[in-house]
Amino acid sequence: MVATGNRRPDGELQGVHSPCERTVLAEAAGLLSAILEGKYRDARHAGVRERVILPCPSCRITGRNGIQGIKIARATCYSDTSRSNQGTEMMANAIEARLAEIGIELPMPPAAVAAYVPFVRSGNMVYVSGQLPISSGAPQIGKLGVDTDIETGAAAARLCAINLLAQIREACGGDLDRLDRVVKLTGFVNCTPDFTYHPRVVNGASELFLEVLGDAGRHARSAVGVSSLPFGAPVEVEGIFAVS
Repeated sequence: MVATGNRRPDGELQGVHSPCERTVLAEAAGLLSAILEGKYRDARHAGVRERVILPCPSCRITGRNGIQGIKIARATCYSDTSRSNQGTEMMANAIEARLAEIGIELPMPPAAVAAYVPFVRSGNMVYVSGQLPISSGAPQIGKLGVDTDIETGAAAARLCAINLLAQIREACGGDLDRLDRVVKLTGFVNCTPDFTYHPRVVNGASELFLEVLGDAGRHARSAVGVSSLPFGAPVEVEGIFAVS
């Protein structure tokens, strides 16, 4: 949380020059006071969200107080009787709710099939091993340019992305809302030497993350063609994610 300025005895904030700055800083100060008084739940378990409030154009131009954008945590207050426990739970499971909204139920994360682990967490980064388009324990098979068209390949890549999310949920102890953003995807497309539409195939994975996470789903990416993949799968996707 970022805030500048001091309160006068009458509660007004000193050191601010425009109505938008005054509103933003007052909200930040009020929220901080409530947290210190113990009225707010733990950030992750109560579904704290962040929004970015930008000052008015004149503030951005003049740069008063050095404020370009202020992140203010949004939490569910114990004393706010207008919110039900059910509402709080929904806030705390926003990504799961979004998945349900578009008809996706995450599977159990697929187990490793060789001498590796499904993911490694280092600090706030999670590196997920390549995921195949496995559904109900069986991988899809096919080769782009032979017996699989681009649309089918993209659908397989989407399934790879679903399995990536299942691994991330496991890496975050079951709390998918700890996923902050997708950093990078690498997609491998099983195809013939003359097939050149790898990006369109891997779009199936990229578009799922955008659909579920919005801007947090935007990522760097590589899409490459290979001569074969495990079990004859048409596509494999690995990912790097930032979590908290």
